[in-house]
Amino acid sequence: MAALVIAEHDNARIRGATLNTITAAIACSGEVHVLVAGANAAEAAKAASQIAGVAKVIHADGAQFEHAMAENIAEQVLAVARGYSHIVFPATAGGKNVAPRVAAKLDVAQISDITKVGAADTFERPIFAGNAVATVQSSDAVKVITARTTAFEPAAASGGSASIESATPVADRGKSSFVGQEIAKSDRPELTAAKIIVSGGRALGSSEKFHEVLEPLADKLGAAIGASRAAVDAGYAPNDFQVGQTGKIVAPQLYVACGISGAIQHLAGMKDSKVIVAINKDPEAPIFSVADYGLEADLFTAVPQLVAQLSGTK
Repeated sequence: MAALVIAEHDNARIRGATLNTITAAIACSGEVHVLVAGANAAEAAKAASQIAGVAKVIHADGAQFEHAMAENIAEQVLAVARGYSHIVFPATAGGKNVAPRVAAKLDVAQISDITKVGAADTFERPIFAGNAVATVQSSDAVKVITARTTAFEPAAASGGSASIESATPVADRGKSSFVGQEIAKSDRPELTAAKIIVSGGRALGSSEKFHEVLEPLADKLGAAIGASRAAVDAGYAPNDFQVGQTGKIVAPQLYVACGISGAIQHLAGMKDSKVIVAINKDPEAPIFSVADYGLEADLFTAVPQLVAQLSGTK
């Protein structure tokens, strides 16, 4: 039986998290179909059909899907769910909003945040803030899964030639309505997709110092900026900068942690980074336990020196 991936998109382009989710679905089942539910989303469906490993794209189009309200998306998933052994969502805010509704309606257990597929019915997922890994075996006829996108390589966005099949859109459930959105715009890479991240912690002391110290380094590296929960709670950085168990899960090529002690909740969100560099004046800081390179130093001295070296000045 095939696996069904629920695509995240903006009605024109497929979001990167979908590519990682497709890789997870391929590991669950040899054949993968993708559901694109949107408003005037023909371009997104076309883009999904070109993803390597996708056999079929199911396209449901209607104004009720424009803002991906969870009630409507869940009903559309249920309308096409028959015949699939796995229904796989990215473990993003959107996926986590829809997947439990689908699992409840199908009367099956949701398998959350998987990081590895052992077999069609066996999965690994982190527990206790990533300090332990549970192996979960499901006997449900349909497995409803959210996949941690940082744990799976993205499928190639081109090279595929899947067929596109139109599905009858479900009616608007009328249980919620879209009011508005405020989107933060930045010239920097999006945090979960960035290859390099420079993060700051409470040790920076103020919002002014947070930006004054970290932004020059991020500019030199072409990096996104992240923050610990302590820094966000203190008002040094906005919520969408937060990395950790209650923030964003990231796995960049390079993660530079400046003045971050390394609380367990923060480590859960970034310890899968390929290379971790920690700058902290406390030699006992837990961040050093996961760092590939550690610098015991005052960040207010070390970071400007690093920027000067990258600039070719002394």
